[in-house]
Amino acid sequence: MSTPRLAIIGGTGLTQLKDLEITRRQVMHTPYGEPSGPLVFGHLNDTEIVFLPRHGARHTIPPHQVNYRANIWALKHAGVDNVIAVAAVGGITDAMRPGMIAIPDQIIDYTWSRASTFFEGGDLEEVTHIDMTWPYHQAVRETLLRAVDDLELDAVDHGTYGATQGPRLETAAEIDRMERDGCDLVGMTGMPETALARELELNYACCAVIANWAAGRSAGEITMDDIAANLNVGMAKVKQVLTHVIHALS
Repeated sequence: MSTPRLAIIGGTGLTQLKDLEITRRQVMHTPYGEPSGPLVFGHLNDTEIVFLPRHGARHTIPPHQVNYRANIWALKHAGVDNVIAVAAVGGITDAMRPGMIAIPDQIIDYTWSRASTFFEGGDLEEVTHIDMTWPYHQAVRETLLRAVDDLELDAVDHGTYGATQGPRLETAAEIDRMERDGCDLVGMTGMPETALARELELNYACCAVIANWAAGRSAGEITMDDIAANLNVGMAKVKQVLTHVIHALS
């Protein structure tokens, strides 16, 4: 049985890959509990990949209750090297318009109380630190950026992702603070997922879909109808990108 080299973590708006020819599903039992669902193995454009919906197959797991450690451990032990994490986010700065995609290069963690490391407990031989200067794997990012360029998509090639606790959306004052901190995007799932992937030496990058203006960045309240409409536009672009990069990363 071959081992796929690429995994895709699907976020809000991407609970399944429509054109994936599924070959098998594998239930993974991890030292950290159950992942969000079985790993879905299949072929996309004749290339074998693994797909895992972060929020579960029916989108029922809220961001603060995702078992990030189990998800990342399961992907590592399935044998993959490269991970593309798809995430729905809000746009903070003017360049991050709803319906666009962005390939962030930095992240700031505002989450709390989430199990955020594999390096704990009584089995450690020594205290372990990882370098997070550049949190996303540069080669995987460059592959995504080349795909965006080749496809001539309306996208942003950088950005700082601010990861908040959720599941509530942020206040306008919180978004103001995040912009002062340097955040361009706001989402709820970027951490600890990004750091956990680094701990297990997975080549991880994020493809963000801007689903709405963040709080206080547009007139009126944020509605789920607006988010859904922008996700439809953005996810269509993401699927083009995924199809384009699969051979390069597999």
